[in-house]
Amino acid sequence: MSEPRTLKIDIWSDVMCPWCLVGWGNLRQALDQLDGKIAASVRWHVFELNPDMPAGGEERTAHIARKYGRTLEQSRGVQTRMQRAAEEAGVSLEYEGVDPAPPAMMWNTFLAHQLLLWARETGGGARQTDLKLALFAAHFNQRRNIGERDVLLDIAETTGFDREAAAAALDGQEFAERVRAEERAAWDFNITGVPAMIVDDRFMIPGAQPAETYVNVLRKVAGQSDRSQPE
Repeated sequence: MSEPRTLKIDIWSDVMCPWCLVGWGNLRQALDQLDGKIAASVRWHVFELNPDMPAGGEERTAHIARKYGRTLEQSRGVQTRMQRAAEEAGVSLEYEGVDPAPPAMMWNTFLAHQLLLWARETGGGARQTDLKLALFAAHFNQRRNIGERDVLLDIAETTGFDREAAAAALDGQEFAERVRAEERAAWDFNITGVPAMIVDDRFMIPGAQPAETYVNVLRKVAGQSDRSQPE
């Protein structure tokens, strides 16, 4: 069997974003459907859904209602639809910890993005993805405060990163400046919502798409890339 064609996929995403996790699940399903013919080299990029979120956070149902001008009942309905989409994508937005469940909160994610950029530089895209998925799980399934420095360091450490090095990345200015630079770059790419995926620097897929859409796009880009190779 020949080696799979590896495509670079850059994903703009926020850890607070349920549709980002749904999009990831559908992308993984697409890669499974491609049966080893196409593989992905993934890098995660910065997008803050709520850059002005205070340190104390905001309860999720109230946040959705306030931000999008909906009633609390409508906000609960939106979350139910998200949960169904997540189930179909093979991922979970459900709380999986012990009762009583803590409130579902939205947090400021600036520090989380610093940590993710540091993880990419330190361990590459695959290790960054490990951390990204651990942060998704911490937020949605465990309802931990991932805006808090010590929580982030605990997650980094349990994901296999050096805690002291991670702390230095959070406490210094280098990766804070990189977060701001990546946010400016997102605007330059006209990325105003997430998830947003760019495949091989040439084709953008906006929003959380069905697995079949990702299959079709990946096949198309892989075919174009193959035709561009010299004989």
